[in-house]
Amino acid sequence: MSNDKIVIRDLEIFAFHGVFEGEKSVGQKFLVSLELSLDLSLASRNNDLTKSVHYGELCEKIEAEFKKESYDLIETACEKLCEFVLLEYDIVNEVKVIVKKPWAPIHKSLDTVFIEMTRRWSKAYLSYGSNMGNKREYIERALKILDDSKFIKLIKKSTLIDTKPWGYTEQDDFLNGACIIKTILNPIFLMKFLLDVEKKLDRERKIKWGPRTIDLDIIFYDDLVTDDDFITLPHPRAHLREFVLEPINEIAPNKIHPLYRKRVFELLNEIK
Repeated sequence: MSNDKIVIRDLEIFAFHGVFEGEKSVGQKFLVSLELSLDLSLASRNNDLTKSVHYGELCEKIEAEFKKESYDLIETACEKLCEFVLLEYDIVNEVKVIVKKPWAPIHKSLDTVFIEMTRRWSKAYLSYGSNMGNKREYIERALKILDDSKFIKLIKKSTLIDTKPWGYTEQDDFLNGACIIKTILNPIFLMKFLLDVEKKLDRERKIKWGPRTIDLDIIFYDDLVTDDDFITLPHPRAHLREFVLEPINEIAPNKIHPLYRKRVFELLNEIK
């Protein structure tokens, strides 16, 4: 992976962010710095600006974006700039934004106050299934909601397979599949998004592992390992479930499980 960067330091912008009324009406100076991570090899080898980011145009766009709305918190202003860069420039993989507020009205002598954020496109592997109503339609509707979100890009999806229920067996067979997405949502916000999709598609949680219109799970998120109660990564039972591994094996057989250090096709062979 490339370590190339484009860096802009202390772009001066006069804007109207702040909690106090005077900050919103009179305004103040902010200094914005950006560090873009991207692959510049095509631009450098071919002397081609279209394969890079025009930093002059970027500065103009950042100023316009920063002044577009007034926020109480520079945390919010910083977050919005991160989102803007990642959504505006497909070739940017990661962005670090620093927003300095040298005129912070706190009646103390200081050089500056600043917020620093780093945001990136991450790759996630999702598993999905349905065993109620029109199973295929529920899955297609769920994938469309994902793909319509500006924060998610659907990269690849598997074919759908018929599978027997797992855990609670007194129910109809499932239709299962998997997909790879890129997202700027962190795991918690991505999981909340998926739960919201399930709710929109009438998912009800009455019986553990019971019937459902749609089930959406995060199996892998980059190579992240977590023990969070809300979202555990990798999915703690994925390596035991053929209906999870088989669709992922179709689209990413060489994906390495970050805990077991085995590829998906190896894990699948172990339980078949």
